[in-house]
Amino acid sequence: MAKNLRWKVLSIIGVVLVAVFAVYPPEDRINLGLDLRGGVYLVLRVETDDALRVETETNAEALSEQAIVDGISLTSVTAVSPTEIRIEGVPPDRDQEFRRIADDLLQATYDPESEAGGGYTYRMQPGVERRLREESVRQALQTIERRVNELGVAEPIVRRHGTGESADQIEVQLPGVEDVAGAKEIIRSTGLLEIKLVEDGPAQSREMLLQTRSGVVPPDMEVVFGASQSFGAGTTDYYLVRRVARVTGRDLRTARPTIDEYNQPAISFSFNREGARKFADFTGANIGRSLAVIMDDRVESVATIQERISTEGRITGTFSQQEASDLALVLRSGALPASLTYLEERTVGPTLGADSIRAGVIASAAGLIVVALFMLGYYRLSGINAVVAVALNLLIMLACMAYVGAVLTLPGIAGFILIIGMGVDSNVLIFERIKEELGSARGVRAAVSAGFDRVFLTIIDTHISSLIAAAFLFQFGSGPIKGFATTLSFGIFANVFTAVFVSRTMFEVVLSRRRDATLSI
Repeated sequence: MAKNLRWKVLSIIGVVLVAVFAVYPPEDRINLGLDLRGGVYLVLRVETDDALRVETETNAEALSEQAIVDGISLTSVTAVSPTEIRIEGVPPDRDQEFRRIADDLLQATYDPESEAGGGYTYRMQPGVERRLREESVRQALQTIERRVNELGVAEPIVRRHGTGESADQIEVQLPGVEDVAGAKEIIRSTGLLEIKLVEDGPAQSREMLLQTRSGVVPPDMEVVFGASQSFGAGTTDYYLVRRVARVTGRDLRTARPTIDEYNQPAISFSFNREGARKFADFTGANIGRSLAVIMDDRVESVATIQERISTEGRITGTFSQQEASDLALVLRSGALPASLTYLEERTVGPTLGADSIRAGVIASAAGLIVVALFMLGYYRLSGINAVVAVALNLLIMLACMAYVGAVLTLPGIAGFILIIGMGVDSNVLIFERIKEELGSARGVRAAVSAGFDRVFLTIIDTHISSLIAAAFLFQFGSGPIKGFATTLSFGIFANVFTAVFVSRTMFEVVLSRRRDATLSI
């Protein structure tokens, strides 16, 4: 065997060994999509009004505090809707000064409308409202994606779902997830950590908490509750806290599960630079007072400020170890800007996925067998060459998908069947060209060489066209279409290698062992 030919054979053997190593064992190496492996399919709506309400309430609180600092007595400053702030009781002699303050704080976001009796209504500008809604959906998408990735799900899909009125929807696919309820809770949890100053409490009921205030909650405060730390297990503590938090989860750098001094699960967290500065100012100005650590409107722990604190904090409570780990995950991934509502949930059982795999394998095997019979019947022994090339093509496709971690979906299996046809088509082009060269009374070796050389550019042209189509499918298609495009792309590259290099090498090996140089085609 010539040295050049030996190098080609060793190269092919090396590719085969690498491919086998990549896909074995297939159950561990090949990532299956939701339609094959089973799992959960969710469609969620981002309640964008929540994000607008937070923005409006924060601005209303800032305006009220600035008016107090400047000595302007207002009857009320209230966020009456997610996009409107209502101000009542502006003193006539301080009206101009109030408008200056309001313009400084609200002019970039709200349009004012004055009313009789010292009243104003500030409505959020339509452009700002659209921007905040879009940002809240985009931030929710990123946050959900981070949380899903930390769940350890193989190749999850998190993307926008719908357009127009449905543009606030997000689609989530979690292949292989068994604890569906736990995954849903982690995804949906707003994850908003707030540290607020306690004005009153704890009390055993809302009525007892507000009895000294005639049952009325001040507009700049709110009532929150949590598992009792004061009145015994199984009861609830109620607290009156400031409505606007001085420090939130957005100021965190990291969070992790830990153990407290009583050997109970807890969550430790540390602040970023800006959060550390705000927390230091907050605790330094309120030494001796109580603060509440609130997660998703529920008090998790309450502590007395003993000294100025700037860098780290800890949440204690009645957690299990798993709950502490899940809560730390939610905090690390960031707070959702708005709550989520589940619109659709479908669970795909692993049995259905196994049936799909079985049907796909049977279809692929049947196609390969029919193709093999045709090639052997029409091209005789040369048909073996085509069958080996197509089989190796499929093996290399699987190996490429395993190496890059691509997901095999049901449309991807359809891509395998299509590649069988493309592989056969390439071999038919080559074989027919070889037959034409043999018919012109050329030698067998010269005919094989000319057949491959003259068909090479045709094969490259057709495969580049298919690759461009696959690229567009991947760029603009949805999940199943992307799965098909991925399989098709790998198959195109593999087919060029097997049809041009592997098939030619097999012919050359056979001819190198025959002195009479005959070819069964």
